[in-house]
Amino acid sequence: MKSLQNQQLLDKFYRAFQQRDGEAMAQSYDANATFSDPAFGLLQGQQVGDMWRMLTERAQDFSLQYKLLSIDDNKGEAEWTASYTFSQTGRTVVNHIHSEFRFQNGKIVAQQDQFDLWRWSRQALGLKGYLLGWTPLVQHKIQQQATKNLANYQQNKSR
Repeated sequence: MKSLQNQQLLDKFYRAFQQRDGEAMAQSYDANATFSDPAFGLLQGQQVGDMWRMLTERAQDFSLQYKLLSIDDNKGEAEWTASYTFSQTGRTVVNHIHSEFRFQNGKIVAQQDQFDLWRWSRQALGLKGYLLGWTPLVQHKIQQQATKNLANYQQNKSR
């Protein structure tokens, strides 16, 4: 029974993502949830929902395809592909992501996304990403910029 509820939760989550409904995505998470990926690093609690709100509000030329791979009472996996225009450079990005979820009480309590940050940087940043996107220095800069954008979004939202 829980596995069916978790499948419905993830379907609702990804359909909201397809519709760029960050608020509905945020509602899928437990208040103390964690999220991690190569771009944002580790986020917790309110940061998780605000990240999705920010990304869906700012998305340009966005489309998303997803496939649920496995879901049980406690965990799930999905693969998804997001296509969009990276606003800082105007370049098209097609990002392939593998997500692992943990569930509790009908909510997502943890999500870990994995994708090739160098591949992403080559698309988003062009030549700079191709030449340097594999280096820890540039990957750290990408993560710093992502968390700075989120902090600015949260600060402006609270005004």
